Amino acid sequence: MEEMLQVGVVATTHGVRGEMKIFPTTDTAQRFLDLSYVYLDTGRQDFQKLEIQGVKFFKKFAILKFQGIDDMNEAEKYKGKSLWIPREEAQPLGEDEYYIGDLIGMDVVLEDETPFGTLKDVMQTGANDVYVVKMTDGREALLPAIGECIRQVDVEAGVMTIHLMDGLLS
Repeated sequence: MEEMLQVGVVATTHGVRGEMKIFPTTDTAQRFLDLSYVYLDTGRQDFQKLEIQGVKFFKKFAILKFQGIDDMNEAEKYKGKSLWIPREEAQPLGEDEYYIGDLIGMDVVLEDETPFGTLKDVMQTGANDVYVVKMTDGREALLPAIGECIRQVDVEAGVMTIHLMDGLLS
């Protein structure tokens, strides 16, 4: 399981006072109201702690002001960087909910335990998520994250058991 969970990506700067427009990778941009800090992935295999000074919203984005970043030029350096929080700061999950970071890389097997592939990505479509699985033969399969298809997810073991619905593979 991942120790850090991604909560957003810096999309661009906002204004001239160092604010940043953040694309949330959580269920809602409102999540940032509950945080006092985030960790910025510097791209050098380390994290920089950023204290949140202010939060506001614009459409689907959160606009964050961080302590010590006071102008547009300083904020510009962070475009495209990911924002993370420790797992213990994450909001609790409901039944049959999972952190995407825990699903990526999971082994996918059929109900009879035949290996099917590896979960490579999760597409959030609105109605339901879609799991992108690289099959054992190298092809890619798109599986809807619904109970009829996803039978069991064992995060500890890193295994997802699926039922292959008619018409999913052509």
